[in-house]
Amino acid sequence: MTSLRPRRSVLYMPGSNARALEKAKTLAADALILDLEDAVAPDAKEAARDQVMAAVKAGGFGRREVVIRVNGTHTPWGKADLAAAAAAGPDAILIPKVSTPGDITLTAKAIRDFGAPEHTRLWAMMETPTAILNADSIVRTALDPAARLAVLVMGTNDIAKETRARLTPGRLSMLAYLSICVAAARAHGVEIVDGVYNDFSDEAGFRAECEQGRDLGMDGKTLIHPKQVEICNEVFAPAETEIAFARRVIEIFDLPENQSKGALQVDGKMVERLHADMARRTVAIAEAISAQT
Repeated sequence: MTSLRPRRSVLYMPGSNARALEKAKTLAADALILDLEDAVAPDAKEAARDQVMAAVKAGGFGRREVVIRVNGTHTPWGKADLAAAAAAGPDAILIPKVSTPGDITLTAKAIRDFGAPEHTRLWAMMETPTAILNADSIVRTALDPAARLAVLVMGTNDIAKETRARLTPGRLSMLAYLSICVAAARAHGVEIVDGVYNDFSDEAGFRAECEQGRDLGMDGKTLIHPKQVEICNEVFAPAETEIAFARRVIEIFDLPENQSKGALQVDGKMVERLHADMARRTVAIAEAISAQT
């Protein structure tokens, strides 16, 4: 199996806050979103852009995936943000307010024209009703390597605003939107991370929402505060018992006498070959997490 990159915890860091950008280098988050959009006031946009680009070029973030969230191309800062981000060469650029496939393909062309290195991927914010309705066609662009699309990021606060849905415990109002995007991501080989949990002082509520996101099929969760990282990393990592059982499933299916069998009994459970594929991913992600600690 191709090596995987853990994206359990994806922490937003305000691009206008120099101390936050420096602190980010010490945190246990798998990925960092250096934000030029929502977290930055209009009069601080250009200074934040310069600061973020300098931080990315200087490096020092270690194994953390570094993502720059730019302002939309419809704003006064969007084009300059894209040009600067492309030149800085982060791991990825996060596009806000994606609504159509053209938002991906046109941005991919733009950063290529601006000289973005090949390793720079695109992440897409799914935060509008139109994005949900167009989820399949948006994510289908990932089938073309030139589109660079690697990750969907759920913008649940914006979805709630645009749909007038209430964000209540259990997120009943969000489940359809989240599941549609998970299905689209899985259909086209793209990863997906859940939206933020707004009350960073509510650890029990946050843990419950992480567990819900994991059970829905999310690869991780976006965060608004460093204190959320530890719980998030724990919930989105395979448990030791899960890893041990996965290794056992792989071992048994790999025995020569079992190569042609579609289902086997493993430790008292009936397991199909599809479960062996799931087990290989569990072990791969566990090994990827272990390699970066």
